[in-house]
Amino acid sequence: MPGKTPRRRNNHTPPRKQARSELAPMKVIIFFGHHKVGSTALQAFFARNHLDLLQRGILYPAVEVEGLAQSLAGALNPDRPPALDRMNVREPHNALAFRMLAQATGGKPPAWHGNLPGVGQMLRAIRLQADYLKPHTVILCSEVMSNFGSNHPKLIDTLRGIFPDASHELYCVLRRPDEYLTSWHAQRMRFGDKVSALSDKAARNYFPSIHFDYKRLLVPWIKRFPDSPLHLRNYTDVLAAGGSTEDFLAQCGIGFPADLIQTGRANTSLPRAAMELARRGNQELPADQAQSLREYLLEHGDRLNPVKNADVEMFGPALRAEMAERFAPVQDYLSTLTGQPFFPDIDQLSATRPIPEAPATAQFLNQLDPSDLPDPALRDYIAGLRREIAA
Repeated sequence: MPGKTPRRRNNHTPPRKQARSELAPMKVIIFFGHHKVGSTALQAFFARNHLDLLQRGILYPAVEVEGLAQSLAGALNPDRPPALDRMNVREPHNALAFRMLAQATGGKPPAWHGNLPGVGQMLRAIRLQADYLKPHTVILCSEVMSNFGSNHPKLIDTLRGIFPDASHELYCVLRRPDEYLTSWHAQRMRFGDKVSALSDKAARNYFPSIHFDYKRLLVPWIKRFPDSPLHLRNYTDVLAAGGSTEDFLAQCGIGFPADLIQTGRANTSLPRAAMELARRGNQELPADQAQSLREYLLEHGDRLNPVKNADVEMFGPALRAEMAERFAPVQDYLSTLTGQPFFPDIDQLSATRPIPEAPATAQFLNQLDPSDLPDPALRDYIAGLRREIAA
């Protein structure tokens, strides 16, 4: 977490090794989402500390040769940190989940998870690590797995089949849908997707999906793990606990050591006042220029942003009212699962924020000096947007 000084273990004093008892079943904890709830920070924490965790009998398994090679290099040189900029190293179970979805749909994993073996080899790599290292706990952590239940529930069966005799726990974090949709939509823009504005068509397009219908996300997992504990968390409570890492450790209670290195925030978001600029850039600019614009907005957006994110209205009052009506049965389902109102602030779903998106975007543009942009084409583009919006 920001502000904390990383602590390293004393390399001259080997940590206590805790292999699992032959009498006790191994525990498998599965984080299966949601998106935009601190999963990147959690994955970075596990990847950064995977050798220290392994010494305590907790396995965060690699799934392919790059991750295994990084682990060997770290074992030989404890002062060498893992390459967390490598997605297969930092997020191995996202790589697994993308590969499983690609196999199920006939598609391909995204380019940032390249050079992956087949699903069978990835699952075998996980099993062999557990067979040889004898952990008492295995952690599988992937927000991409939230996509399994909606259209590919058999993939959940595949996950459970990795260790059929183990005990399992599930951990899932959910955000109030208006906050979540805004953050998820910005994430899609960040990766270059060409999308409509939330207030136009995009929000309604999400209504049938796991990005709004959280019951659709959860039911297949609960059905396939009927006797397994489910840690179902409200993102607001996760933040109050200190963040995704702190909440996961507290909820799962498996004796994590206190001297692990914290990694802090790992996934920067676009300011809400800049989302329309990124969205239009993705639609109207060549791919390389659109990427340069996004990178500029991510790097400088917080400095330029004249409006607090919480004050920007991304939907409009009519759409918010529709969202509140549609989400009410989902809120009831979540509250039944947890025995209390799951989103205590659910009334905020229908509450309009004080500054509409268009004026917020205009204010952001007024703060942006086109001469700061990296190439002439982008400067001309932003200057044109300023003239258009001012008119």
